[in-house]
Amino acid sequence: MLSENISLAGKTVLVTGAAGFIGSNLVKRLFREVPGIKVVGIDSITDYYDVNIKHGRLREIEALGRDWTFVRASIADKQVIEQLFSDYHFSVVVNLAAQAGVRYSITNPDAYIESNLIGFYNILEACRHHEVEHLVYASSSSVYGSNKKVPYSTEDKVDNPVSLYAATKKSNELMAHAYSKLYNIPSTGLRFFTVYGPAGRPDMAYFGFTDKLRAGKTIQIFNYGNCKRDFTYVDDIVEGVVRVMRHAPEKKVGEDGLPVPPYKVYNIGNNSPENLLDFVTILQEELIRAKVLPSDYDFEAHKQLVPMQPGDVPVTYADTTALEQDFGFKPSTPLRIGLRKFAEWYAGYYGEK
Repeated sequence: MLSENISLAGKTVLVTGAAGFIGSNLVKRLFREVPGIKVVGIDSITDYYDVNIKHGRLREIEALGRDWTFVRASIADKQVIEQLFSDYHFSVVVNLAAQAGVRYSITNPDAYIESNLIGFYNILEACRHHEVEHLVYASSSSVYGSNKKVPYSTEDKVDNPVSLYAATKKSNELMAHAYSKLYNIPSTGLRFFTVYGPAGRPDMAYFGFTDKLRAGKTIQIFNYGNCKRDFTYVDDIVEGVVRVMRHAPEKKVGEDGLPVPPYKVYNIGNNSPENLLDFVTILQEELIRAKVLPSDYDFEAHKQLVPMQPGDVPVTYADTTALEQDFGFKPSTPLRIGLRKFAEWYAGYYGEK
């Protein structure tokens, strides 16, 4: 197991995408656990999904009363990024800001180029010119595309993306590698696998299914239910991110006298893919338990099995061996427990409304 080589106590950290699902949970975790930490968050708060959920996440952070600064701006704004790095001298940068979603990338490609490529380039350039100890950034299981070998390993070749979103995430890994090699910037990419939980993204299947079932609408289950997903509870994702933040890849010199890129990529997934039909059954049971749906809800009348959507893949399955070996951690929250927490949050959030 790797030893920590970065102490976060008393440091100033930048979290991009801080109003997002993972970003907001990460900020709260850092404030609850790390003494004297200062966190600067940036988020453009786009209307890709309900901004009220994003503002609610920010209110939860503010309620902690810690050393918190929030900037509403896009990481694609180079001037804003340069000013932030000059003003705060970040020790660690966690880049979670991105335009997410596979299907949206088919109809709105501009948003992905702006945030995921130009924005990430701005972060890399800023890290280059300000001595950042560690850049941690979000990649995605989508980079594996239609990879036939399972579970997915970071050693696998991933040169065949099936969506623009996946292509931008693979590009992030390539860009980070180049900057690590050229400028000796320690960087770690994290391939997240289907993240879910309370106050999550409404564009994700579990959230969208819940909205439709509650409204009495029919849900569509793609690939006739023959999809498997490595659903990963958000607290497990955050645990992995925090552990990774504390160990930057070591700077080394190769036999040729040139820097060996201080660069790593890890999967963070549950290492236990669930069949989509089983997932929907558990979700239904937990929604009934939380009284989001009535106990006599006719589920069969509200589901439709349909073909695969463009850009989707039939299975995601994370090989987390490297994460376990290097950080002694493996996501382990059972799907039912995670969906129960989501259903309880949903009942409270929309019940209040």
